Amino acid sequence: MKYSMKNVFHSISMLLLFILLVGCNSQRSSIVTPIVVYKSQDLIITELSKNTFLHTSFLKTNDFGLVPCNGMIVKNNDEVVIFDTTTDNKSSQELISWIRFTLGCTVKAVITTHFHEDNLGGLSAFKHHNIPSYANSKTIELAKKHGYSVPTNAFDNALTLNVGDKVVVAKYFGPGHTEDNIVGYFPSEDILFGGCLIKELNADKGYLGDANVVEWSKTVERIKHEFPSVNLVIPGHGTPGTSELLDYTIELFKHGK
Repeated sequence: MKYSMKNVFHSISMLLLFILLVGCNSQRSSIVTPIVVYKSQDLIITELSKNTFLHTSFLKTNDFGLVPCNGMIVKNNDEVVIFDTTTDNKSSQELISWIRFTLGCTVKAVITTHFHEDNLGGLSAFKHHNIPSYANSKTIELAKKHGYSVPTNAFDNALTLNVGDKVVVAKYFGPGHTEDNIVGYFPSEDILFGGCLIKELNADKGYLGDANVVEWSKTVERIKHEFPSVNLVIPGHGTPGTSELLDYTIELFKHGK
């Protein structure tokens, strides 16, 4: 798999912007200057805070070319919870191995944020290692319908899991990118994983084949109300940033088109 130069230059420029955003906000005591701690042809892992990492893998698409796809790793003590698999089993195996042998942690669970391939394409690798997988019941229904690998454990509206002596939260706020999309939240560091429901700054609307554009802004407004002081927001594609990503996404779909 080869990276397109367009994606490489875009990633570099967005990373520099992210460093600037982090550096300009002294209140983010837990957030660090992002550091790439692992990189291969198929997987990049970036440290975002003391206990939070970004994993980025790549999906080859007909309409958008080679697309970088994000997930979140939350660590506490010797345990890890992951939001979204990588895009395939090979890179998910890389991710699992890095966590086990470099971080020295046990992967307690993986939570998929919606039914698309960029979020659960590597689920079989997690099942091979007997790692529990969780998803909104709507995600499980849609994954079965579309013939994708299916997470094992279902929840309806919200899920709270322990990771070490902290917790992570997964919650459904309504439709947007898909009918089933959820977000992940790490309260102790006030970091939100928005998945494909949340857009990076200056992004276009992207793939809308399963979207509910009428409700999208309303869903994100509910998220903003729930997490008013969020330190960092991670989108499904592109560069993390401040709560401006929530405002940008709301405005992008404000008129339901």
